[in-house]
Amino acid sequence: MNEDGDDIAEPQRVSRLADLARESAPVAVPEAGAAPGNPTAWAVPDPEGGGEVAGARREFARLLGEFRRTAVLVPFDAQESLWTADFGGVRWICAFSDEEALARFAVARGEAGREWAYRTVLGARLLDVMVPMLPGPGGVALDAGSEDGALFPPVAGIVPDAVAVDLGGTR
Repeated sequence: MNEDGDDIAEPQRVSRLADLARESAPVAVPEAGAAPGNPTAWAVPDPEGGGEVAGARREFARLLGEFRRTAVLVPFDAQESLWTADFGGVRWICAFSDEEALARFAVARGEAGREWAYRTVLGARLLDVMVPMLPGPGGVALDAGSEDGALFPPVAGIVPDAVAVDLGGTR
């Protein structure tokens, strides 16, 4: 594989999402220098100082680790580029855990009748290779619009430090 992403120009698979749609119906912030597998390095506001925050840190670290090890579906737009959305000054790569999640997204957009080209990409590759190629701050939105969706924002410990947004010491 090329490290510059040139090998993703051609979509791997085309799916008729309308058929699938008929069949299926607080972001943690890493502290400076946090490693993805280190749940104690995640800063979540904890006004009472209880164990709830530690649990949230562990859960997000688990989710991040699972995402990095999992192949997800990344749809392509009409120009055969990764499907992205701009929100809050961040360019989000839209990724989906399976065809059913992508189908629900297509239905929500009112575009279930068209064919959606997509490719499977390892979550770690999205965060480590594709996010740095985006113009400006970028992250990954997994299963956008669903209750089980997750955001992997452009902060140290999630994306490479060189493209992470400096939070100015916010903890």
